[in-house]
Amino acid sequence: MRLAMSAVSGHGRPALCQRARSALAAVMIAAVLPISVAPALVPQAALAKGPESLADLAEQVTDAVVNISASTTVEKSARGGRAMPQLPQGTPFEDLFEEFFKKRGQRGDNNKGDDDSQRQSRKSNSLGSGFIIDAAGLVITNNHVIGDANDIQVILHDGSKLKAEIVGKDSKIDLAILRVKPEAGKPLKSVPFGDSDKMRPGDWVMAIGNPFGLGGSVSAGIVSARGRNIESGPYDNYIQTDAAINKGNSGGPLFNMNGEVIGINTAILSPSGGSVGIGFAVPSNTASPVLDQLREFGEVRRGWLGVRIQTVDEATAEALGLKGGPKGALIAGVDDKGPAKPAGLEVGDVITKFNGTAVKSSSELPRIVAQTPVGKTVEVVVVRKGEEMTKSVLLGRLEDGEKAQLANVKQAEPESAVRQALGLNLSGLTDELRKKFNIKDTVKGVVVTRVDPNSTAADKRISPGEVIVEVGQEAVSTPADVTKKVEALKKESRKSVLLLIAGASGDVRFVALGLD
Repeated sequence: MRLAMSAVSGHGRPALCQRARSALAAVMIAAVLPISVAPALVPQAALAKGPESLADLAEQVTDAVVNISASTTVEKSARGGRAMPQLPQGTPFEDLFEEFFKKRGQRGDNNKGDDDSQRQSRKSNSLGSGFIIDAAGLVITNNHVIGDANDIQVILHDGSKLKAEIVGKDSKIDLAILRVKPEAGKPLKSVPFGDSDKMRPGDWVMAIGNPFGLGGSVSAGIVSARGRNIESGPYDNYIQTDAAINKGNSGGPLFNMNGEVIGINTAILSPSGGSVGIGFAVPSNTASPVLDQLREFGEVRRGWLGVRIQTVDEATAEALGLKGGPKGALIAGVDDKGPAKPAGLEVGDVITKFNGTAVKSSSELPRIVAQTPVGKTVEVVVVRKGEEMTKSVLLGRLEDGEKAQLANVKQAEPESAVRQALGLNLSGLTDELRKKFNIKDTVKGVVVTRVDPNSTAADKRISPGEVIVEVGQEAVSTPADVTKKVEALKKESRKSVLLLIAGASGDVRFVALGLD
């Protein structure tokens, strides 16, 4: 309308000719019609602004969200002067004060030791969040919130404090269960878990917690992504959200719009220590089986396959003859005492299905295996030299302290004729070369003596002293064996060759190099 009126000339009340009246009427109709003839646009615009209010939802669940204060008694030297002030974790001044007080503690102190009389204890405090899942007094939080604390208090929404004891905790998923005893006549409010698998990017969520000690803080946002791997552990599978999450929110709940917990807020990605709209929560469906075991056993009993795996990329998939491109988890090592070996799994096998669940990538396998009950016999589908086969494996138990990890991927190399194609010089393993590169006697194959710095092999960080054990999943013992196999693959119009490479100590990995 403003544009239509600006086109009208004159002073005071505009005098409109018939043509101007017609044009103005057309503009007015154009401005009105989208609302009257397309009412479906209204709810879409409203939805774009988010829910009208989350007040009812927040009021419904807030009493079940708690603050957690964890204290650990630590010793400090009496010589160092004042202790560093306890600033909220993640504040912009944290590193500055830490460096300042560290220098103050070092200045002018030439004594190299402190006897017991010169030491004193103090308490280190941390604040976090949690939520009640059972009216009987079970509280969920992050393992890193309580750490090794010897005094834990749960602070309810009304300000009352309850002493808590640890039921169980798990560092791999970063979860812990606490138990508190409710006061007589004051039943606890609890919240249920929801199905995190039903959450989609774009769904609304609400977080409640204790950021920077500000208890009962409510923030809202959407699910930004699912299945995030932030390399914090072997079972990463986070929900990413843009709901404001800060230090102190750790252990608090992430709710769906039905008031169900679909995630436990655990980490943020931030250069400043404050929220920049990238927060991560452990999905409820990942947490639930872990929490069930913590409640029953006080520990987590995870399944163990006994293999070392690595990612299948495009070149590796082509070299292995995998149909449909990269998928599954490539076995780069088999534990001699693990369940996989007696079941017949071998180095070079690609696991594509485990216990009926498709393995889309190597990062999925550790999580799937860990969630499978110890002692269960499962069917494992593998691709071996282009052929699919099924093996039965009796799962063992992954002991505490044993970490599932991907094999470090370097790359591999061929020989004299191969040097022309792949930039590698090879030699048979002699006593002199074993001594030069400190190669163990148990390592067999063909040693790399030089890598062309301008080659693909160099780009993949292959280095002299590494040993080619297999080419195209066939053992090699001389440079001629390598050359012969590579030339045969070229005649078959293969685009890449898969090498099994051993380090000086015997650790192996797969490397796919192009044959172009």
